[in-house]
This record gives sequence, C-alpha cells and structure tokens, in this order.
Amino acid sequence: MSSDLLEALTALEKDKGISKEVLVDALEAALISAYKRNFDQAQNVRVDINEGLGQIKVYARKEVVEAVENNNLQISLEQAKGLNPHYQIGDTVEIEVTPRNFGRIAAQTAKQVVTQRVREAERGVIYSEFIDREDDIMTGIVQRIDHRFIYVDLGRVEALLPQSEQMPNETYHPHDRIKVYLTKVEDAKKGPMITVSRTHPGLLKRLFELEVPEIYDGTVEIKSISREAGDRSKIAVHAADPDVDAVGACVGQKGARVQTIVNELKGEKIDIVRWSEDPVTYVANALSPSKVVKVIVNEEGKATTVIVPDYQLSLAIGKRGQNARLAAKLTGWKIDIKSESEAEELGLFDDPPVQEADHEPVDEQTAESSTESEDFPENERD
Repeated sequence: MSSDLLEALTALEKDKGISKEVLVDALEAALISAYKRNFDQAQNVRVDINEGLGQIKVYARKEVVEAVENNNLQISLEQAKGLNPHYQIGDTVEIEVTPRNFGRIAAQTAKQVVTQRVREAERGVIYSEFIDREDDIMTGIVQRIDHRFIYVDLGRVEALLPQSEQMPNETYHPHDRIKVYLTKVEDAKKGPMITVSRTHPGLLKRLFELEVPEIYDGTVEIKSISREAGDRSKIAVHAADPDVDAVGACVGQKGARVQTIVNELKGEKIDIVRWSEDPVTYVANALSPSKVVKVIVNEEGKATTVIVPDYQLSLAIGKRGQNARLAAKLTGWKIDIKSESEAEELGLFDDPPVQEADHEPVDEQTAESSTESEDFPENERD
C-alpha cells in the first residue's frame, strides 16, 4: 500500500470526520472482494494492511483436517505440520496468497468499494449529528420548492418542509433564511432524511428559549403551549421564585423579546399568560386578553364554566371561537363561556356547583402581553 493511499485515508479522516479505523476496515473488505472477484477464488481469505510499512498481504485461511475434502478451505494435518509442527486438528492455518499482479484491477475494484463504504460511513456521521438535534431548532436556507416540499439546506444535509408544516401566512422563496423545527430524523439508504416544521408548537418553545435568557437557564419555565400557526398562540409560563416576573421576562422591555419572535413568525399573535396550579386562576389567565368575572369548576368532568362581562363575550370567545379553543388546549380544561346576562338567567350566580371562585380581572401586564387583541361584534360567537 503506497504512502499516498495512507495520506488519502488520513485526509478523509480529517475532512469527513470518519475515523481511520473505519476506512481501513472498508479497505480490507474491498480488497477481499477484489481478490475473490478478479482471481476467481473461493477461498476464505484475510487481508492484512501494514500501515507502518505500507504493505498489503492476502492470506488464505484453511482448517486443519485429517482428510481434505475442499482444497480451498481445508489443509491436511501433514501439510500443516510441514509449515509449523505445533498445528493440530481443528486449527486454522494462514497461507500467504498475495498475487503478483494484485495491482491495477484489484485496486480499481477496491477504490469503488471503499468509496461506497466512505459514503455510508459519512452518512452515519451525519445521521449521528442530526439525530441529536431532533426536537431542536436550526436555521436553514430555502433551496428549491415543488408542489410537495420546500427543500431547506441545513449545511451538511437537505431537509424537507412538507406543505402541512408550512405556515399559511408565509410565502417562501429560494435563498430565504428561515428557522425550522426538526420533527423527525430517519436513517434512509440514500442518507439521513430530515423532516422539519414551521407550525409545530416546539418551534415557538425553542424561539422563546433563544430569546429569553430566564427560560434558557430555567428561572422561568414554559408549562404549556397551544398554537394555531400563522394566526395566534398562547404560552403559559411560571417562575418558582416569587420575585421573578415570568410574563414580564418573556415580554421584555417595551415588548422587545416577544416582538422578535412575532417577527420571526411573520406576525403571529402571541398571548403570554401566567400558569397556576389553581384551575380557576389558570383558566381565567388563559382567556386573556378578555376579563373574567367568575370561573366555576367541575373537577369530575375537568370542565369549567366561565362568566365574563356582556361586552367581553366576543373577545373571550374570539373570532371563530379561537380564543376559547386555544385557552382550552393550553389548560387542558373544557371551557364553556357565558355572559353575565346568561349566567343570571341560568342561575349560575345563585346555585354554586362543586367548586367556584371569583377571579379578579387579568392584571394589566398579562393582558398587555398579548401582541395584539381585537374586539369583535358581540354577536360573533361562531
């Protein structure tokens, strides 16, 4: 084996991140294949690569037997003892069979096999790198677009952004830089197949971790997220330290932190609310930016009835029921919203159920954490 080949293996190790041992193993397998194919041999052979001397030798491996039935695989005890008197029945004898003209044809075949093994090993390295990034966020560049996918360059691999994971309020163009959430990393034959998303709630979580140091270091915890990508999201946050304002940390000075995330999501509105162990407080907070008069809780059915001022009914429900739907998903509680007038007619103020509690209107800071709130006609409840 020439020193040039050894240097090439060293260069591959450095450039591709593939260990030299893997490459040498691939080369040995290639040379065995080349020997059997080009010299029409059915022997059990072993290839020895001496990196120090730059030599390659081929050895036929034969079992020591009393009576030889297959000359390619067996050797008689008498012949074996002629090589080494210590051989016994059942031992394996190695005899050098390196052809004089092992050179060009064998080397060409070996090169093809080694190239394939290098590709496989490189794919394995890339897969190992990206499987650790699953459920993480990365920045990529839009390469091309077809009717099924947007192909996003993540550096060493191209990821797929399916139509179902694209935000409806976004238009994508080649060379756009976008942040994506890695939802799945698969080890396919042609290399790692990576699926990414712009609609996954995990993208919102990772964006807050990047933008809010208190979330990254664990001072503030994201308890829950509900998201209708491209339109509106709600995120519940909590700080174990009572002196830490979890909502304020996420909003940032003059709304700078949350606005950065809103810009990344092309104007998606984000409501940041305080998480609470108390379902009454939590559900009321989740319905931000609407004000809440009372929350009545049915623990057994994990359901709540929320009473809001008449003029806040449409805001609490939201356009096409979005605010109530996101709040229910955020909290995990069913939410039935009633106006004060309806509640009085139904006697909800007079006939308390299993648990009820008055709730003060959501505090000003929490209400303002919504990036945008809309007042809809009071009769818009569908």
